[in-house]
Amino acid sequence: MMLLFPLLTVLWVQHSHARTHSLRYFRLAVSHPGPGVPEFISVGYVDSHPITTYDSVTQQKEPRAPWMAENLAPGHWERYTQLLRSWQQTFKEELRGLQRHYNHSGLHTYQRMIGCELLEDGSTTGFLQYAYDGQDFIVFNKDALSWVAVDNVAQITKRTWEANLHELQYHKNWLEKECIAWLKRFLEYGKDTLERTEPPVVRTSRKETFPGITTLFCRAHGFYPPEIFMTWMKNGEEIAQEVDHGDVLPSGDGTYQTWVSVDLNPQSKDVYSCHVEHCNLQMVFEAPQESESVLVVSMASGTIIFTIVLAGVGILIWRRRSQGERCEGL
Repeated sequence: MMLLFPLLTVLWVQHSHARTHSLRYFRLAVSHPGPGVPEFISVGYVDSHPITTYDSVTQQKEPRAPWMAENLAPGHWERYTQLLRSWQQTFKEELRGLQRHYNHSGLHTYQRMIGCELLEDGSTTGFLQYAYDGQDFIVFNKDALSWVAVDNVAQITKRTWEANLHELQYHKNWLEKECIAWLKRFLEYGKDTLERTEPPVVRTSRKETFPGITTLFCRAHGFYPPEIFMTWMKNGEEIAQEVDHGDVLPSGDGTYQTWVSVDLNPQSKDVYSCHVEHCNLQMVFEAPQESESVLVVSMASGTIIFTIVLAGVGILIWRRRSQGERCEGL
C-alpha cells in the first residue's frame, strides 16, 4: 500500500475554510511485486475514508465501510469484481508497454486516479490522471476532450486515446454526472460518519532549532472534517509569508492532524499568537514564553463553550462564525 502514496498525496486536503466532499478511485499496477505486495490494487475513497478495495490476490471487490456493505446489494460487488478483473489485465499490459517505451526493467509502477468533488457552493469538479513511477504521466482535460502528455512517451498514449472520441465523451460524462451521482449516494449512506464535526486539540510549543533561532510550533490533531485554517500572527498582524504549513494528514483514527510554525529571534519582544479556525469555531492563543506547551481541549454545544487548559500559559478565545452554528457539508 505504500506504493500508492506518490499519487495519493493529491487526496489530502489543503488548508481551507470551505467543506467539500470527494469520491476518488485509485488503481495501481506493480511490474515485479514482492512478497505481500499484489500485482494490482484498486481502492475507493469518499473523502479520506476507504470504501472499497480490490487486489489481484483476492480478485474480489469488497466494501471497506460498514455503510457501503449495508446499502449495496451483492450484485453490485459481483458486477464490479468482473470489471476490475478486466482492469487488472489492462493495467498489466499498459505497464509492460510503458516499460518497453522507456526501455526500463525491474520494479516499476503505473497508477490511475479518477474522481470528483462536490464543493460547498454546489459546484463540482472532476479529474482523471495517470502516473508512472509516482510521477505525472498523462492528465485528462474534460473541457477540451483531450489528454495532456508530460513527455514523449506520454505523447504516444495521447495520440492513441484521443483517436477514440466516444471514449473521451464517456470520461467527461462519468466525471460530470455519474461520479457526482455516486458521491451523493455514498454521502447519504455514510452521513453519520461523513457529516460529523470533531473540534481540534491544539498544542503550542517552542524550541531552539538553530543557534539564535527559535521556532514556534502550533499543532492540531483529532479534528474532523479536515478543512482547517491555521496561522501565526505577530503583534496582532498577519505574517502569512513567514509561516510554514504542514500538510493536513489523516491520523489513522478517522480524524486529521496538521501544524504551522514560524521562526523568531528569542530576544524579540514581539507577541506571537496562533490562530485556528475549524467549522464554526475560532481559537486564538499566545505563544509560550519558555519551552513549555499549551494543550487545549475544546467542546462546543449551542452557545455553551467548555474548555480545559492543561500545562503552560495560553489564552483561548472562542466566538461563533457568521456562516452558521455548525460546519455544514452539502
